[in-house]
Amino acid sequence: MAVLSVDLAYRSWSDLGIVILDRAQVSHSSGLADPDAGFPQPLELTGADRNQPSDGPIACEIIPFSSPGGEPGPVDANILAGRINHLCNMRNIRVIMLDGPQAWKSGSNGLEHSRVSERQLNTAAKTGLPGMVKPVTYRAFAEFCLDVYDALCRRGWRRLDTVSQPGTGQDRVLVESYPHAAWKSLGLKPLPAKRRSKISDLARAYGALRSIIPITTNRPPNHDQLQAIVGGLPGLALEERNSACTHIVGNPPRREDGHWREGFIVLPLPPRRPVNMAWLNGMRWLE
Repeated sequence: MAVLSVDLAYRSWSDLGIVILDRAQVSHSSGLADPDAGFPQPLELTGADRNQPSDGPIACEIIPFSSPGGEPGPVDANILAGRINHLCNMRNIRVIMLDGPQAWKSGSNGLEHSRVSERQLNTAAKTGLPGMVKPVTYRAFAEFCLDVYDALCRRGWRRLDTVSQPGTGQDRVLVESYPHAAWKSLGLKPLPAKRRSKISDLARAYGALRSIIPITTNRPPNHDQLQAIVGGLPGLALEERNSACTHIVGNPPRREDGHWREGFIVLPLPPRRPVNMAWLNGMRWLE
């Protein structure tokens, strides 16, 4: 029951945050890989339990994507989509969470500059009619994101288009995330912008997240990876048909005048039960 979550970036491959989230059973024998550094050893997985309650532990595997050929440079949307698709095929993943706009606004949604989902969440950037964004510096990123969605759709994926039965075992669904709102939806303080974040900010946010949701990672997450983790949480709920742990905003995506318009943004909700902290005893991260 794994999902892939991607914090999109287009200027550099190193700015991508790519994480696989998987519901898993854990043993209680884990300690610290390096007590002096304070880095947590990944919890020992005893195998995913497909019947496990939806508030069970979540194993987050951080996946590094280097640039093709190892040379620095901008991210090619089609190459990225191909690598994401290959990873999902190898890991039998059917839900991809993507932090970036999937479509332009509809000309008939009653809003001047944004999609319905963006208005409902008061997003910092707005995706208007095709080619129009606010602020104007957002255009290159928005167009890159749309290219990623389209490239994945050419490979057999589809944009989430219903709130009633959002996922089945046969679907390959693309779901738009928004980490800034995801933190708020969980009742937590959002992570500061990347350029202003300190290690202490990452540690605080990571600790706050783990205080309400049992999460373990295979390495300490950086800013992009932590955003991918929180943005990816509702993907597991969609896979598990657990509507109590998702908040879906916006209008369904549709084709209009040759362009994709609108689309849902999906946020996580707090678990029904508080975390049992016993299995976290002895674990710490960058204290």
